[in-house]
Amino acid sequence: MNAIEVSHLTKKFGKLVAVNDISFSVKEGETFGFLGPNGAGKTTTIRMLTGITVPTGGDAKIFGKDVVNETIAARKQIGIVHETSNIYTDLTAWQNMMFTAEVYDVGKAVREKRGRELLELFGLWERKDDKTNGYSKGMKRRLTLAMGLINDPRLIFLDEPTSGLDVQSNLIIRDVIRDVTARGVTVFLTTHNIEEANVSCDRVAIINHGMIAAIDSPEKLKKTIQSVQSVEVALDPVPAQWADGLRGIGTVSEVRKLGDKFRLITEDPPAVIAGVMAYAEQHHTRVISVNTYGPSLEDVFIKLTGLEVRTRGVKTVD
Repeated sequence: MNAIEVSHLTKKFGKLVAVNDISFSVKEGETFGFLGPNGAGKTTTIRMLTGITVPTGGDAKIFGKDVVNETIAARKQIGIVHETSNIYTDLTAWQNMMFTAEVYDVGKAVREKRGRELLELFGLWERKDDKTNGYSKGMKRRLTLAMGLINDPRLIFLDEPTSGLDVQSNLIIRDVIRDVTARGVTVFLTTHNIEEANVSCDRVAIINHGMIAAIDSPEKLKKTIQSVQSVEVALDPVPAQWADGLRGIGTVSEVRKLGDKFRLITEDPPAVIAGVMAYAEQHHTRVISVNTYGPSLEDVFIKLTGLEVRTRGVKTVD
């Protein structure tokens, strides 16, 4: 049995079609990424799958339970971590955990044992008796995730779990995701963080304008655009007219400045490397480093969503 079965799911808000006739399944035990830009339909899809929003059309099942007609049965098997922390800031971390456990009808002995385990796991046990209005954003996010796991769900929905977090909180949450999947928990992860999807997910669905553009493993998605290769180079010093010079190297279709490096998009990396060496010699600069890369999940994302239209061939990312 699949953890999630979605068939022709649609959601309209008046004339706006937020989710447009999507169908997919999520295998039990896998980490499934739902990747798309803001406004693509990610959160609306989660709200339908968790029974918060009623679909306009189509249907969805959680472990065989219809989310509309068997909402309670479906919800008992899931945990939900919303994009914004849904904790009660006038309560302590422990009180938030216990309240959530009671909502899920978790027995007293079990919820107290599991509550302690989770707060220790997320590094919050020492602050369990503090009201959460004094917590940092990262601490609140970790508590929200702990609350989502209190009922020991078979499936957990994570809506942008690491958005805007500090590095420590980000790493803790990623470690916990790996831990729960190792125990067979299915994870449905929505994100616009491409690297997060690349390192965390078994499969990824890319959604844009409410429609699914592609579903596959990150590596297989990358192979669909093998022609998008690149050479990354660092120069010292950087010539004043680097944009025109690097773009003028044969077979370079685009130049991206990434911090102190330049990413040259090409279908022929060896020719570009030779061109870079010649360019460096001509402009009396040194090549500090040079690396070649295959297509990335970001490249797939850009191609399928059409989010970035570059007319000058140069993009700067700070």
